[in-house]
Amino acid sequence: MSTTLCGASSYTKKYYLDPQFDRLPQDVKDELKIMCVTFTEDVGGILTVEFGDDKRPKFVVRAADNDDAFKEQDVDGAISKLQEDKESLMEKLSIFYRVFVLGEKAEDVLTEVENEIES
Repeated sequence: MSTTLCGASSYTKKYYLDPQFDRLPQDVKDELKIMCVTFTEDVGGILTVEFGDDKRPKFVVRAADNDDAFKEQDVDGAISKLQEDKESLMEKLSIFYRVFVLGEKAEDVLTEVENEIES
């Protein structure tokens, strides 16, 4: 099962942020919106940021079957660039998700993150 953090659609020209994430700082919300909307303007389709079973955010791209404007050839490069450019943001979002949405103890999450960094 996955939880959608946010997403944007080139079809409806709309952006969505799950209300569970309203407590994010405004600058983070703004960055997510800019990231998603820019992606869909450049590539087309729908981009969502979702948390899966591993509790880490991932980028998911979908397109309508007969979308001639969707630039499928650009998806992998655009996603790779997002993963590289937004690595720090995604790590922080993972911590936020685990503590504020899933209710895990902050000190346990931070200890786990520190152990991952050290190894």
